[in-house]
Amino acid sequence: MQQSQDQSDPKTELSAFLILTAVVAPLLAIAIVGGYGFMVWISQILTGPPGV
Repeated sequence: MQQSQDQSDPKTELSAFLILTAVVAPLLAIAIVGGYGFMVWISQILTGPPGV
C-alpha cells in the first residue's frame, strides 16, 4: 500500500518531536516569561512601584 503525501515516517516524526521539545518549547517559555517581566517593568515605570 502506498503512503499519501500528508503522512510521514516515524523518523521524521521523531525529529519533529525532538525539535519541538528541545528548541521550540524552551524558546517559547523564555519569550513568555521575558515578555511578562518586560510588561511588569514598563508598568512600574509608568505607574510607580507597588505600594507607593
